[in-house]
Amino acid sequence: MTNSLQKICLSETIGGKEICLQTGTLAKQAGGAVTVHLGGTVLLVTATAAENTKPVSFIPLTVEYRERTYAAGKIPGGFFKREARPRDKETLNARMTDRPIRPLFPKGWNHETMVYSLLVSMDGKNDAGPLSMTGSSASLLLSDAPFTTPVAGVRIGRVKETQEFVLFPTFEERETLDLELVVAGKQDAILMVECGAQQAGEETVLQALEIAQKEINKLCALQERLVEESIKAGRKIEKYQVVAPDFPEPVKSFVIERSREEIRKQLRVGYKGKHEMHLVLKEYGNKLAEEIVKKAATDPAWTGQDAHVWSIMHELEGEEARKMIVGEKVRPDGRRLDEIRRITIQTPALPVTHGSVVFTRGETQALVTATLGTPGDQQIMDELEGDYKERFMLHYNFPAYSVGEVKPERGPSRRDIGHGTLARRALEPLLPEQEDFAYTIRIVSEILESNGSSSMATICGGSLAMFDAGVPLTAACAGIAMGLFMEDGKYSILTDIAGLEDHVGDMDFKVAGTRNGITALQMDIKVGGISIQIMREALAQAKKGRLEILDKMEAALAQPRAELSPFAPRLVRIQIPIDKIGALIGPGGKNIRRIIETYGVEVDVEDDGSVFIGGVDAAAVARARAEVEGITAEPEIGKIYKGRVVSCVEFGAFLEIMPGREGLLHISQMDVKRVERVSDVMKEGDEVEVKVLEVTKEGKVRLSRRAVIQPGSENEVAGPGPRRDGPRGGSRGGSRGGPGGRPRFNN
Repeated sequence: MTNSLQKICLSETIGGKEICLQTGTLAKQAGGAVTVHLGGTVLLVTATAAENTKPVSFIPLTVEYRERTYAAGKIPGGFFKREARPRDKETLNARMTDRPIRPLFPKGWNHETMVYSLLVSMDGKNDAGPLSMTGSSASLLLSDAPFTTPVAGVRIGRVKETQEFVLFPTFEERETLDLELVVAGKQDAILMVECGAQQAGEETVLQALEIAQKEINKLCALQERLVEESIKAGRKIEKYQVVAPDFPEPVKSFVIERSREEIRKQLRVGYKGKHEMHLVLKEYGNKLAEEIVKKAATDPAWTGQDAHVWSIMHELEGEEARKMIVGEKVRPDGRRLDEIRRITIQTPALPVTHGSVVFTRGETQALVTATLGTPGDQQIMDELEGDYKERFMLHYNFPAYSVGEVKPERGPSRRDIGHGTLARRALEPLLPEQEDFAYTIRIVSEILESNGSSSMATICGGSLAMFDAGVPLTAACAGIAMGLFMEDGKYSILTDIAGLEDHVGDMDFKVAGTRNGITALQMDIKVGGISIQIMREALAQAKKGRLEILDKMEAALAQPRAELSPFAPRLVRIQIPIDKIGALIGPGGKNIRRIIETYGVEVDVEDDGSVFIGGVDAAAVARARAEVEGITAEPEIGKIYKGRVVSCVEFGAFLEIMPGREGLLHISQMDVKRVERVSDVMKEGDEVEVKVLEVTKEGKVRLSRRAVIQPGSENEVAGPGPRRDGPRGGSRGGSRGGPGGRPRFNN
């Protein structure tokens, strides 16, 4: 068992790994506090409910997840040595913690409630994210908040080579997976799923969920034992009592009686626009409000009751929509349960971007662009488990105008980060290997209209935008959002849900993938949970819808374009010896800066000797490449180079045969005839062809011009006469010639 940090310590074995819950010592002024242990990773989770109520129409729950760098024995990088805004990973873990517990609070709970998960120890092996769901549930059970159903979360993955499933895989094990899920649930029911896969089959995903459910049941039972032990130890747990809110009488009966038939009628008209039905119902509600105001003039009991009209009608609208969808199998916009809204695709959409598309499905529209960059554009990720570079980025933006609202821009919201991460997870498995396509890729999705599943439109648009940019994806990817309605033991599964169906439905189930399988899945349940059988049906219906969308995408753009956009950088990769990296960079970066400035390119050098040269001008990239190769290449013995004379001396000349590399052309090797003075043959700035005779251990290079003029003559000695019709013979290495018998050396 894990070493006890607190007074009460209970553990359970999950997939061969020990999960420990402890309570009773730390953060005792919080409503409830537990520590969750997995190996050397420890997460402190607290739950606190405010004493006073707040007049709100939603559950006032705030969930935070934070990681402290001291947990991994680090000091924050950068100028400020203190943790600031949460990283995306922290935001995503907070969202995953929030989603399964929020639906389990009773309707009408209006005390502000805070759940706070704090990573205080990280062993570099085990991720704390899934532990937050179990810890949050346990701390709420120990608090006075009216949360009484245990919830637990697990991470499960399948090892690609062995096809075996592993629970709570380590960071190292996660690198070997072809399927990975984070699953949250209660006893015998799934509540939330996040999944990433390399085109996994539906049955494989269901198999993982079944295994996860069994382990979730164990963790839920562990929490119940923790509560029992806490009570035995003297802890008093007195839960707040919640009375479900209701509208006052007689206005509720009046509005329901007068508006039910009108709502039923409008739900069956089959509107194609998001606002059409609501405009009609709003006008009808205004008339009812006017009648109530008239009643109030003679009966004080009706005073102010007109303010409840639209809320009552809105609630009734959801109730009637659910009955219609489940009982009559009819949807508010007239579609069949498995029918997808009309899709239009425009690509390319923009004139200068590297890749662009406008993807429209019903009243959801996304403008998605793909931008290609060099390896120097990669994002450096500073995470507790270690720093790394990210070559693929996907950013999702949801402006207020997309739903006809006015709201100030405050940067990416939790929703923006979550939707962008889901889309990124869906597309990343389809990227080409970096060795084959070294570009950094950034996708940006601007949601221009929204009426259901803008994240799935982002996936479709992202796939098409990369095709338009010429990114050689292994396959096209599409996403579809499914819905579920459950009434009186019956249920209906909906394909491609719109906003109203999402709002009043019981499930938001998003599936993305190719023709070969699933790459990403996200599910949120608003009711008490669903069975594996319902998920099996939803996955089968989602696959049908996904294939229909892929048909339309392929009709617009069937494969990646053969050529990159003329505005995209041209990128080449060169491999140089590691010991040549210093020569390429030069003292203080002199050489590499000169290349960048001279040719207008970007040059990125990796530690393994990979050199990436990128620029819009292909000719400039080619020239820069030649210079890099010249700086880092070694002269080859026997090869002929065109050299430039950089200096002349009495005994010969020094020639630059490649950028930054010089060799000596001795006077005896300048011509096949005898040369009296170097200036008789060449001067500084001349370009002549020379052959490399030798490269010494010290790196000195001996050159010969006479071997180019007359191959094989480099080992001969020039004769003394003024003849110009060819070389004079002579013995190797020992003949003398010229005034005063000055020896000639075969250099």
